[in-house]
Amino acid sequence: MEQIELKSKILVAQIGELTDEEQELVHQAITSTAGSYAPYSHFRVGAAVYLSNGKTVVGCNQENVSYPAGICAERTAIYAAGAQYPDTPVEMIAIAARGTDGLLLEEPISPCGICRQTIVELETRFHQPIRILLYGTKHIYLIKGIKELVPLGFTDF
Repeated sequence: MEQIELKSKILVAQIGELTDEEQELVHQAITSTAGSYAPYSHFRVGAAVYLSNGKTVVGCNQENVSYPAGICAERTAIYAAGAQYPDTPVEMIAIAARGTDGLLLEEPISPCGICRQTIVELETRFHQPIRILLYGTKHIYLIKGIKELVPLGFTDF
């Protein structure tokens, strides 16, 4: 029997270390948490995607008492972008969240499994990685592409 080891490379940065474009995307993700509909979990998540055409599309989580009928912020933003700009690749996504106390989280949160696989699908479709920015007030995780979070995803890219 053989054992393999999978490693992820994630950069840890402060907001001032990001490019202006990245800072703006993070700001839009933070701002989009305000539109979250989270009457059950009280956990508000916002996402912003930056497209190759220079446009930004935001999304936030939308809960439903008939769980799992709700949708995560990441997929809301990604699917809205796909509906508005169907043939335009996503270059970056930023994600931010507020806890049940309404405050921004200190530690970054990462996408759920369904959202990760959705990002895998986008990277596969457009044959390019999507830069992922996970915001926390303490620091921000910068991830080159989804393979760092899903090393064995369902893809051939």
